[in-house]
Amino acid sequence: MSTEPETTEETGPGTPDTADGAATAEGTPTGEAGGTEAAGAVDPTADGVADVEADGDDGGDGGSDAGARSGDAEAGAEAQVSEAQAELAAQRVERERIERRKAERKGPVAAGTKLSGQAADLLAAVRAVESGEKPAATVFEEREPAPRRPAPESAPRPQPLTQAVAETAETAAPAAESVDAVRRVLTDGGAPETLAPQVAAALGEGADALLREDPWQLLRVAGIRPDRADGFARALLGAECRPDDERRARAVTVWLLEQAALAGHTSLELPALVAALAKGGVPDPDAAVQSTLAEGEALVFQDALEEPGAPARQPRQGEEDSEEGEEGEEERPVRVLVGLERYALAEESLADGLARLANSMPKEDGPAEAWERAAAGARGSAGELIGAVAGHGLVLHTGGYASLADPARLLSEAPGLGLRAWAAAHTADGRDRFAALLAGFGRADGPSERPVGGTATVAGLLSGAEGPGRDADGAFDLDLLIVLDAPQLDVETAALLVESLPDGARLVLAGDPAVLWSVGPGRVFADLLAARTCPQIASRVPDPGPLGELVSGIGVGELNQVDAPGKEVVIVPVRDAGEAVHRTVQLVADSVPRAIGVPAEQTVVITPGHGGAAGTRALNAALKERLNPGPGRFGGFDPGDRIAYSPAPGRTLAGQVVKADAEGLHLSCSGAPVVVPRERVEQSVRHGWALTAHQAAGGRWPAVVVVLPGDAAQSLSRPWVYTAFSRADRHLSVVHGVEQALARAVTETPPKPRTTRLPALLRAQVPASG
Repeated sequence: MSTEPETTEETGPGTPDTADGAATAEGTPTGEAGGTEAAGAVDPTADGVADVEADGDDGGDGGSDAGARSGDAEAGAEAQVSEAQAELAAQRVERERIERRKAERKGPVAAGTKLSGQAADLLAAVRAVESGEKPAATVFEEREPAPRRPAPESAPRPQPLTQAVAETAETAAPAAESVDAVRRVLTDGGAPETLAPQVAAALGEGADALLREDPWQLLRVAGIRPDRADGFARALLGAECRPDDERRARAVTVWLLEQAALAGHTSLELPALVAALAKGGVPDPDAAVQSTLAEGEALVFQDALEEPGAPARQPRQGEEDSEEGEEGEEERPVRVLVGLERYALAEESLADGLARLANSMPKEDGPAEAWERAAAGARGSAGELIGAVAGHGLVLHTGGYASLADPARLLSEAPGLGLRAWAAAHTADGRDRFAALLAGFGRADGPSERPVGGTATVAGLLSGAEGPGRDADGAFDLDLLIVLDAPQLDVETAALLVESLPDGARLVLAGDPAVLWSVGPGRVFADLLAARTCPQIASRVPDPGPLGELVSGIGVGELNQVDAPGKEVVIVPVRDAGEAVHRTVQLVADSVPRAIGVPAEQTVVITPGHGGAAGTRALNAALKERLNPGPGRFGGFDPGDRIAYSPAPGRTLAGQVVKADAEGLHLSCSGAPVVVPRERVEQSVRHGWALTAHQAAGGRWPAVVVVLPGDAAQSLSRPWVYTAFSRADRHLSVVHGVEQALARAVTETPPKPRTTRLPALLRAQVPASG
């Protein structure tokens, strides 16, 4: 492993001023600590309520690096629905359908275990909800296993998402009069008027009246913290504003659950939530939780804890929710969880859909002999994958980047097996790389004339912009779906995908279990691996070369010295953040192009966070000054700038600025034209020479420069290092300023735990696989 290439010794331009001059916009704070980019978020499960990082944004959905943005939209101009609004509208439509399905369930709720103390009090509060006096909620539910179905069954399906988006898009943006009314309330409370569009969108119709009646509703806006909301409430309510106000208690409870979601949790254990409320200044945390549950603003659940060697207990038919239970029955340990409805419904819907696939016999298309020939013709783990898919509706596939050869072989064999098959990747780059890999396999003509599938992005598949489209029932028009980069799936996206699969379809989730988990809540792929309710095929195709050897070692907790005769891996030691920025610019602009032969436009820089002296803001400012200097004629951007565009939270598209005009900022993202309206540029576009590891997940570049300044030591973990280092295809430079913290992160810092319910929900419905 080289310590520094010869070309880095020459002197480059002086280090530019990397001070983070512009104030951070009042958006969702993010960073990248503990496996998420939810900086500024409070982790209620941690020891205390502390900031992760106050200067950042959420996995790419933050504001831009420039200062002021020019102009408001012209008065009277017709509203243009952005890609983000269309995608979010589609998700709302699907979530509403999920909620309707939950509401249609009949029969009593089975508790399955006895409760006492605080849990019993919470149950009593929820029973008041179920009586009809309060909004309905799902409480303490344990399900019977879904029966194994020998043949596909038809079920009502939603309308295609593209049609749903068209019907709901016109309501995606708040009306101008609503924004004006909210602006007046914000002014009265001393809050920035610029928050008005966000508040109006978050609170919906009548936002101004709701905000004036309950000022703590301001906490529903991303980036607002309780101290800001308290100041706003004092200005509006005067002497009526008290710390023990029930409205404040409920708002802070919901806010903490939202912060937990930003940190990756789909719910929180009750003791952790109560402790976080106490440390957040809520006088009576227990009453706050009960009030929040009674108002239907959160849901409470009881999950049985699995004891080693104990068989899973299933509720009996007609079992009543009683503290008495049957005589002689031993009480099982449980945990009480509290979560927001949107994530609870998504996780339950996901579990239902996965159980439907796992418990159903997949649709028979090709003859058994064809499957056997395909499995025998494929070597090693590719043959095992084909054999597993032959008899199962849900299969997991694990491995590094080179392991994509296995699902590519499966997709190439699909036409010969009579399957309409598609693969979906997390990013456009991942889609295009998989398509290139697929082109290397010879595709045999199938037994029918049905169209052969191809590749798409997950977002494009869900929106209908890519993929096979949907059938008359609203399900994907396919027989086999392979989802690549599966660790990047959050519970909501995964639920949308699984709910859209037709009965009898097969689903393969493929990915590298060592990378960072999703930006959004949940750890779907890891939970499925832990639940062991479906076949798991581990690829035996290793990543080649010195980079493959280095990354493979990191995956098992070892930071090895590797022999890199072709300068595949180079370590560049630095003393401070200023030198880190200088060396990074020198590597991207001079050293890597000359010594490695990779031009600057094919090199990406990865750093732990957005803020700080060597975060993405500082690095992008320095790289722009060197590679594409300009005045920033449109909100800090110039034609030719590399950008990271976030059409929706947790989703980042790499691209380049083409031009700017009255319509907005014109981008080219993976060759596709994108126009970002002027009012959305600050929220959704960043310079993109430097990214965080979560923004880079799912992508791969010929050369990668990983920057590890001294202040990044606390935010490093094994998944972060693995993800950042594994983005490099030919060359990796590590700008190293954290001394022994890098080795400690790899050997001692595993992923930060996330609280989820998916494993318990799956085990209740699907028998464990052998």
